[in-house]
Amino acid sequence: MDDQPPRGYVPPPSAPPVPVRDDLRPLEPAPVEPRPLGEPPPFDVPPPRRRSWGRRLLWLLLLAILIAIVVWWVMRHQQAGNTGRFTSSGPMPVGTATVAKGDMPIVDNALGTVTPLATVTVQTQINGQLLEVGFQEGQMVNKGDFLAQIDPRPYQVALEQAQGQLAKDQASLADAKLDLARYEKLVAQNAVATQTLDTQRATVAQDVGVVQTDQAAVDAQKLNLIYCHITAPVGGRVGLRQVDAGNYIQTSNTTGIVVVTQLQPISVIFTLPEDSLPAVLTQVHAGQTLQAIALDRTGKTQIEVGQLATIDNQIDTTTGTAKLRATFANTTLNLFPNQFVNIKLKVDTLQGTNIVPDAAIQRGAPGTFVYVVKPDNTVTAQPVTLGPDDGEKVAVTKGLEPGQVVVTDGADRLKEGAKVTVTENGSQPAQPQGQTPGQTPGQTPGGAHSHGQGQGKGQGPDGQAPNGPAPTGQAPGGANQGSGG
Repeated sequence: MDDQPPRGYVPPPSAPPVPVRDDLRPLEPAPVEPRPLGEPPPFDVPPPRRRSWGRRLLWLLLLAILIAIVVWWVMRHQQAGNTGRFTSSGPMPVGTATVAKGDMPIVDNALGTVTPLATVTVQTQINGQLLEVGFQEGQMVNKGDFLAQIDPRPYQVALEQAQGQLAKDQASLADAKLDLARYEKLVAQNAVATQTLDTQRATVAQDVGVVQTDQAAVDAQKLNLIYCHITAPVGGRVGLRQVDAGNYIQTSNTTGIVVVTQLQPISVIFTLPEDSLPAVLTQVHAGQTLQAIALDRTGKTQIEVGQLATIDNQIDTTTGTAKLRATFANTTLNLFPNQFVNIKLKVDTLQGTNIVPDAAIQRGAPGTFVYVVKPDNTVTAQPVTLGPDDGEKVAVTKGLEPGQVVVTDGADRLKEGAKVTVTENGSQPAQPQGQTPGQTPGQTPGGAHSHGQGQGKGQGPDGQAPNGPAPTGQAPGGANQGSGG
């Protein structure tokens, strides 16, 4: 091979080995005896030390978060103390109303559906071609007005045939009667047998029946001719046309020609709970006519005034309600079939009671109360007992006297003894018979708009009794809450 020495090569003599000093030899490690499994290391071996910088960083981070939470909580409560409900910012401006004496109607509110007294689908009673349509879609018609014409020619021909057959059979009857008269004379002279006379009498009776049958056929064809001329069965408004002129219509057609709906008068079917039914029945049995007022979907706009017509004969066990029908003249045609309306049924009237706006009523832990403004312009919470409510005003049967001033706007910012100032046009008497001139729907007599049942109806100040102490560090006043301001 290439790495082998060439032939004849003689290696040089090897050098003698160099002696190695004992002090320069590497120390061999001392043998370590194996220790049994689970035996702790000897005490002279220190345990490994771990660095604690990660734990210290974690504790510093938690401490910083805690400090931030405390600072945020303190700043939030300082801000709430400056702008809360009971901050000290002087007398609170409020709207007020004066307790008035008047009559309060006892009204049952219900939901109803406008239902026509008559809805008729005009159908043909004979088969034939529709020659003419005599109405416009949506037109108001009276009973008996012309609506459609069916081709009468086939029925006119059938009438003439029936009349011809009738004339023929009438002639046969007349001849049979003449023969009967002759046989009667001959029998009296004993010229013919009595049997011949009896046979002729039977022939005359048969001819009489045939003539009656022919007369019925003539009347039937005349009736068909009447059916060819279709008129309105009731007065009302016609709907959309279901068939066009030129089509062949049959009695088997279920859609008919047009639908006529009676609109004047019209009715509304509504339901009342069975608990409200005894008061209504008491008035009905006494012969009283109960007034029913129809309002739109929002319950603000009055559509029509009518009266209760009838009460259903049973209560629906699934809902616990009874159906009632009220009729309306519908002179303005504002009530439309299947329209959803609100019904106010006036059952009775509470005479000479104290009346306040609904916005003045507050509800809290002690029950129902109002804030009464005293002569020194401070307020006090006065518990009251409520009577009937018409949606805008409520009768107070106990707790108030006529002439007292109650808070209607801004009551959610008040507490017992709070100082108030009445805004301009803020003290108005509660109108027992309706709205004041120029008052918009939903506006309280105190000049502020009422927001249904939501204003001041949740609870007293901070859920406490009206005459309870105010929270520590808070004074009357503060910002308005919700939409009450």
